[in-house]
Amino acid sequence: MRREASVLHLDLDAFFAAVEQRDKPSLRGRPVVVGGVGGRGVVATASYEARAYGARSAMSTAEARRRCPAGTAFLGGRFAAYRRTSDVVMGLLRELSPLVEPASLDEAYVDLAAGGGHDLSVDGVTALGHALKERITEATGGVSGSVGIGTSKLIAKIGSDLDKPDGLVVVRPGNELDMLHPLPVTRLGGVGPATAERLHQVGVTTVADLAAKSLTDLVALTGRAHGASLYALARAEDDRPIVPDRGVKSVSHEETFERDLTDLDVLGREIDSMAARVGQRLRTSAVSGRTVTLKLRRYDFTTLTRSQTLPQPTDDPRLIATTARRLLADAGTSGGLRLLGVGVSGLSVYAQGDLFSVDDETAEAPDGRTPVDGAAGDLPRLEAPSSATPIPAQPVVTAPAERLWWPGQDVAHDELGAGWVWGRGLSRVTVRFEGPTTAPGPVRTLAADDPALHPADPPDWRPPV
Repeated sequence: MRREASVLHLDLDAFFAAVEQRDKPSLRGRPVVVGGVGGRGVVATASYEARAYGARSAMSTAEARRRCPAGTAFLGGRFAAYRRTSDVVMGLLRELSPLVEPASLDEAYVDLAAGGGHDLSVDGVTALGHALKERITEATGGVSGSVGIGTSKLIAKIGSDLDKPDGLVVVRPGNELDMLHPLPVTRLGGVGPATAERLHQVGVTTVADLAAKSLTDLVALTGRAHGASLYALARAEDDRPIVPDRGVKSVSHEETFERDLTDLDVLGREIDSMAARVGQRLRTSAVSGRTVTLKLRRYDFTTLTRSQTLPQPTDDPRLIATTARRLLADAGTSGGLRLLGVGVSGLSVYAQGDLFSVDDETAEAPDGRTPVDGAAGDLPRLEAPSSATPIPAQPVVTAPAERLWWPGQDVAHDELGAGWVWGRGLSRVTVRFEGPTTAPGPVRTLAADDPALHPADPPDWRPPV
């Protein structure tokens, strides 16, 4: 831990949804859910308007639809738009310091001490944080970010989450434990549902409760490595360096059990939970992987791994879980398992999986209702294309013309101009013609195979010079 508050953590607020609201003026101030829009879809990001109704990341889209009101926009993702905006933000961070460690498209650490010339007093870094937030909002066309600044990555990251959205928290050196100890223990990295449940069973609900436990107790409860990590974090002991362009090669999660487990059903539920966490981290980082690995530590402390390489990259937690369950069945549970881990490697920028698989022959507008304005006409209730993976790349399409389009997709019409897909089905596509620098635009319904309608690149939110 440093003597000065020189570690900055930036977390862009509801990033994917914020980019959608910026580029689609008719959605500003409305609940927006980005992710898989079909019956098997998973939420990648929910806007703060949607979170007010209980929608959240990693929730099934079906559950989010049940919670959110009519008028909520359910959109497939636009990776190119998110990447372009992320690049602008990361460029601003690199102006502060050469040591910038991106954790995902919408999150990064910055070593202010390596920047040279910064006033690292509390007042100095507070002013720097305010200035950075203003520059980000201006450069991105309105996307906000929350900033935490402290003496370590742990303190900075937790600080950025304390006053969302659009917050700034600077933790004064020496006050780390005052900030940390009242928080729920689940705020610490590595405390997932299984670990939290074991900690709750021994009366640990806050970080202060955790700090009161001895190292011996925590090792006995969660395993040697995990116990030592929790012991240190509860005391704000974190000396991890900021490593730029770290090039992560895999994403994984593992749990050590309080007692050896042999029940395949119980272990299967553990796998499902770990796969959900791995899938969420993959989606947040906008990457996917081809190889699923299962790690097992048996009752006698022997450790082995089993892997399977898939035909194409995935970030779908259900496919990851199904593969890991199959690997567990092959490996067996004889004698009991002390530890189980699920990981995905062979990472690459998202490659299209089954984004365009369709539940049936109809599709819906992104608010779950038929279009009601513009010249769309009276469409029946429509059903959106299914997607197990919420953040798609621009596809190479070989499907029939009526299946080219997904809600939220950028398009351009030779006569009507630029817009985005509002709904599709029954060999028609409904487009809202607007962009980030226009007023809310009209809706038009066209033939799905209209030769004048084309997929388009994301619009530029910056006004022409």
